Amino acid sequence: MITRKRLAAGAFTLLAALTAGLGTAGPAAAEADEPAQPSPKVELVLDVSGSMRARDIDGKSRMAAAKQAFNEVLDATPDEVQLGIRTLGANYRGDDRKTGCKDTELLYPVAELDRAGRTDAKAAVATLAPTGWTPIGPTLLKAADDLKDDDTGRSRRIVLISDGEDTCQPLDPCEVARKIAAEGIHLTVDTLGLVPDAKTRDQLSCIAEATGGTYTSVRHTDELSGRVKQLVDRAADPVATPVATEGATQCSEAPQLKAGVYTDREKFGEHRWYRVDVKPGQELRASVSVGADRAVNQDYGVLLRASTERGREIVRGSEAGDGRTDVISTGLRYPKPEEDGDDENSDGGEPAAETVCLQVSNSFSAPSSVKTTPGLPVELAVDLVDAPDEASDVASFGLGNGWWLLGALVLTGFLAGLVWGWVSRWRFAVWRTN
Repeated sequence: MITRKRLAAGAFTLLAALTAGLGTAGPAAAEADEPAQPSPKVELVLDVSGSMRARDIDGKSRMAAAKQAFNEVLDATPDEVQLGIRTLGANYRGDDRKTGCKDTELLYPVAELDRAGRTDAKAAVATLAPTGWTPIGPTLLKAADDLKDDDTGRSRRIVLISDGEDTCQPLDPCEVARKIAAEGIHLTVDTLGLVPDAKTRDQLSCIAEATGGTYTSVRHTDELSGRVKQLVDRAADPVATPVATEGATQCSEAPQLKAGVYTDREKFGEHRWYRVDVKPGQELRASVSVGADRAVNQDYGVLLRASTERGREIVRGSEAGDGRTDVISTGLRYPKPEEDGDDENSDGGEPAAETVCLQVSNSFSAPSSVKTTPGLPVELAVDLVDAPDEASDVASFGLGNGWWLLGALVLTGFLAGLVWGWVSRWRFAVWRTN
């Protein structure tokens, strides 16, 4: 699998902007005229209800795993990100539902983290102990208020970590998430379920889907810290913000994609097509992740296949799973080398690009009691970089199809057999002579 970094498009855009500024007004004027990018805001929302005492994450309690993950995330948070922490169910130990559903606290205010701030935030997290109710809906409303300001261009993200359903109905957390999305404040809610059951999974998935966020099931500490770090980094890097698209049932009708990250929904066992233009001297790097946001049968796989418009396969990537993870990913690379006469076409313009068809397929299945609509969430990442100057990479030889590799192995085996046979006959002849 390939690493999914989406920096090329952003670097090119930034370089173009700087070049234009230097050409018109010089460095000082360019810096003065270019508006500063508002720093993103992220609020981590942690469930501290009584169920977080359960000891089923790497032999320790869910609360201990969350604290360890928070410490690692606080150390890794980029300096330009304003980060805050809010808790739910951390203070009230009683049985009064009305009081328990108001139990949400801003543990650390949303602000840029310096060394002292990181230390203070860690100290605040260290004091937490599993306590009370699970007021997810009221907490989301408070968290949205924490992130509001007058800057409409700012990126805002809530990362909700919980191990159970909301206990404060009829205030439905899904309806709260839809209300937040309707306000148009560019706020995304990502959810993570700690060892979730089916009802928790459904509720957290609904919250994330309503705001364009993602849901992830977590069963290990390193998974928790890694996913939260990824989401915080995504808030700091607007280039990585996914764009919604819809694949087609055949390549001729597929949407045209450029470098970027795209989201889609794919039915169980479906094939979806997308198109990318690759110029001579470029290398296409693509990866796809399909998430199981509901209960699915074990043994499944995902295929990412690149082919020509006529259907000839160029290269493919595939990965299989057995139910141990909620996300399965694979990727591929296709370098298109420069050829004689590619510097210019017959009209004196740029060399013609090749249209590459990307096919995304999955082999998920589900029990009859599970709804199959909407489809499974798909994230497709596309990047176009400079192709290698020399065909030293496996992909440069077209080994994705396996034919070159198979031929090389057959030839090597044949030559090795000849040499071994000659040596064996020689040794046998020497033995008979002696």
